[in-house]
Amino acid sequence: MSQETDLELNNRNTVHEICKPFVLDDDTLRKIKDLFLNDIKMGLCKATNYKAVVKCWITYVQSLPSGCETGKFLALDLGGTNFRVLCIYLEGQANFHMDFEVYEIPEKLLVGPGRDLFDHIAECLAKFIKTLGVKKDEELPLGFTFSFPLKQNGLDKGDLVAWTKGFNCPGVVGRDVVELLREAIDRRGDINVDITAILNDTTGTLMSCAWKNRNCKIGLIVGTGSNACYLEQLKYVSTYEPEADNRVPTMIINCEWGAFGDSGSLEFVRTKYDKEIDDVTHNRCHQLFEKMVAGMYLGELVRKLMLDCCKAGALFKGNESEQLNKENTFKTKFISQIEEEKRGTYVITKAILEMMGYKNPTDSDCENVRYICECVSRRSAHMVATNLACLIDRIGDPYVVVGIDGSVYRYHPHYHDLLMQKIRCLARPEHKFDLMLSEDGSGRGAALVAAVAARIKSKEMEKSEHKRSRMLRRSEARKSNKIS
Repeated sequence: MSQETDLELNNRNTVHEICKPFVLDDDTLRKIKDLFLNDIKMGLCKATNYKAVVKCWITYVQSLPSGCETGKFLALDLGGTNFRVLCIYLEGQANFHMDFEVYEIPEKLLVGPGRDLFDHIAECLAKFIKTLGVKKDEELPLGFTFSFPLKQNGLDKGDLVAWTKGFNCPGVVGRDVVELLREAIDRRGDINVDITAILNDTTGTLMSCAWKNRNCKIGLIVGTGSNACYLEQLKYVSTYEPEADNRVPTMIINCEWGAFGDSGSLEFVRTKYDKEIDDVTHNRCHQLFEKMVAGMYLGELVRKLMLDCCKAGALFKGNESEQLNKENTFKTKFISQIEEEKRGTYVITKAILEMMGYKNPTDSDCENVRYICECVSRRSAHMVATNLACLIDRIGDPYVVVGIDGSVYRYHPHYHDLLMQKIRCLARPEHKFDLMLSEDGSGRGAALVAAVAARIKSKEMEKSEHKRSRMLRRSEARKSNKIS
């Protein structure tokens, strides 16, 4: 064995040792599963919800779509630095078509006054509606996807709990964001919109997939951020008091699982790299699970591991490039691109490393960088799979479909398979499942919630009109009897 080969072996062992905290065995994952179940129960219980970190917010969405919904609906999808406005035409039999536009949120609005943010959204909404040629007297129902922690007090009422994903607009936390949007629309006075529902992207994903497959009872996002919702039995939700005439036994629960671990329960698996990333975020000590699994953070985790391996002399002969020393230079998309490349082929990897300041990395360097990427992405998938296994077991159906959206799930070449393998390992064997890629859950899902809300509203109006007519007939009958 040559000296060079000995060096490569030593370097590989050093890299593996540095990455070791990211490799979680099944016993550790089962412990995480039990902790998550305990947090779910705390969130659902009225007596403990106030101290629960996994809040299990009520969405007020009780009914899944039938697939027969028809009509024209607007959807507003806000979840990042770009947002979309859509007009979706539901045609029944799970058919639809749509028009949409993507609008950018200027960086200054991400941390500026909340009023300015909502004025900008209303301005873009008005521009879009005018391109549709909507008549002035036509009122369009709108479903508002708002992908931030939200406490709902009704289907069209939701208070922002905390900003995430780089937003930090003052004057919004604790306020009803539907009301803030309505005020911005009213200030304009040039569009006629009825905001019938607010939801987050996980609820939209669940609804969108359930429109195609009625077995879908979990909605999951693994993208810039991460969260999940699921269909729960109302008898286990003491935080909700249904009206007397409510006959629907279920409710979609927005877990807000990004905050899992905020109580300290995940300290036994958080690494020094997770803590370093948390220290420089707007929401330090919050959304700790999300910061371990979501796309906003995975690239930076890889960079920090690469830098430590470099400092240990196990990468790039110990040479630290200027780019490697800068925060957020290693993009999460690089992880997917590196892992998609056939093992032993390093064309893409070398191009990425050149962008990171390394013109002639060795094949050994490339393989070690790939291993670092695999450790970070695998830990993400395994922790997400653990929580999904918990929800699948909690629902308890023989077969459950999980609707999934988000850039990490969509574009990472092995994320789907990693989820499937680990859920099979951790969920009870009698609970079968499938993972279903969502087709525009945050857009079409918002329109579907608006459609279901409009259908329920129409039925309530019919019921009210029928009751009024019946009372009128009785009154007329009494008058007739008196006359006779």
